[in-house]
Amino acid sequence: MIAKLSGRLDETGTDWAVIDVQGVGYLVHCSARTLSALGEVGEACTVYTDLQVSENDMRLIGFASGAERDWFRLLNAVQGVGSKMALAVLSALSTEELQKACAQGDTAMVARAKGVGPKVAGRIVNELKDKAGGLPTAPGSPGIAAAPAGSASADAVSALENLGFKPAVAAKAVAEAQGELGEDAGESALIRLALKKASG
Repeated sequence: MIAKLSGRLDETGTDWAVIDVQGVGYLVHCSARTLSALGEVGEACTVYTDLQVSENDMRLIGFASGAERDWFRLLNAVQGVGSKMALAVLSALSTEELQKACAQGDTAMVARAKGVGPKVAGRIVNELKDKAGGLPTAPGSPGIAAAPAGSASADAVSALENLGFKPAVAAKAVAEAQGELGEDAGESALIRLALKKASG
């Protein structure tokens, strides 16, 4: 099974992308959140994938992180939730928000997703609440933990986003800068180094 694709973003649509991997274009269906994390057409990108096979169709579903893919598989296992609805949930909520909603029994938050009614939202929360704590979340981007709110790194990410960098790019650059400067690095030092990395 194809588990991951690394290549160049060739084309995008409302809920899909074409990833060019050494001359072969893979059509990958994605959530809006994943599409925004992939970057611009022509840029290098990586997607984690899940192959969906039915009687008359075979499609690759793409995710910005392994955690998002894990949540997709969990959602897909809930009765009445197909791949389209699972992607709608992951478009509306980050994996962190989804985990929180399931853990707290917040059906209203899940029902924010397009096409998800209160009944299905309730089923999602009830079936996944016991599993919510066991799955990783990916609030930033692939392999990047979200910075604690109010911390120097969170402020640095916000500063880069305000300068026009995509959230995934900003989070990655700040994480790399913090890795070099150490946990006690100040906000201005983080921003300076992260800017160099994001622009480089």
